[in-house]
Amino acid sequence: MLDYDREAAVYDTTRGGVPRAAAAAAAVLGLLPDRTRTLLDIGCGTGLVTERLHRPGLRVLGCDGSYGMARMAADRLGGGVVLGDVRRLPLRDASVDAVSAVWLLHLVRRSAAVVAEVARVLGPGGVFVTTVDKDAGHDVGSDIDAVLRPHRSFAAAFDRADFIEEYAAAGGLRPVGRARFTGHGQGRTPRSAADVLSAGRFASWFTDGDGGGARRLAVELRRLPDQDRRRPDPAYTLVAFRKET
Repeated sequence: MLDYDREAAVYDTTRGGVPRAAAAAAAVLGLLPDRTRTLLDIGCGTGLVTERLHRPGLRVLGCDGSYGMARMAADRLGGGVVLGDVRRLPLRDASVDAVSAVWLLHLVRRSAAVVAEVARVLGPGGVFVTTVDKDAGHDVGSDIDAVLRPHRSFAAAFDRADFIEEYAAAGGLRPVGRARFTGHGQGRTPRSAADVLSAGRFASWFTDGDGGGARRLAVELRRLPDQDRRRPDPAYTLVAFRKET
């Protein structure tokens, strides 16, 4: 697990920066009802997406469990950010109209607890918008994916769409919308993919205990042509749920 306090200073530049954040924010806003007046962005990180979740009449708050991330978000947003565990949100019951979670649930082993907390803080008719199947979104049909796909599995992903729908239903939330957006600036090169596999990262993506022979796959990736040409950017999925009145 990354040390997000330490990662905060470089997080935005290594994750697609403003174009990616703007695409995410536009997609979230497109799933919020016009009547939404308060939005809580959980796992807000540095606030790069959060500060773009604006439209007339909408008040946006951020929440993150990392002090380093929350401090950066507060500086960026001029306040309006709380330090808190997303599995135990520091808000009253039925206190907000909407909650967003962008690139969060894939990181949280107890994602069911997060969804339950979201259901608790949403008012009647409130909407929860979250990314699902994040890692699967990186499979863009490239030659990199052709090497990795036979060895990959998303069966245990914490943010699998069917898992999140099940947790949402338990909290009285039903699906009401879906959107896709591009992860600008995150297209992989064979060299970068090989480097992360050689370093032992993302072993949990694979079906066997040693990461599908990750280092052997790295050798295959280094044989691909155009080692430094970025392949297409990933495409992420957002799902919206509404709390029954």
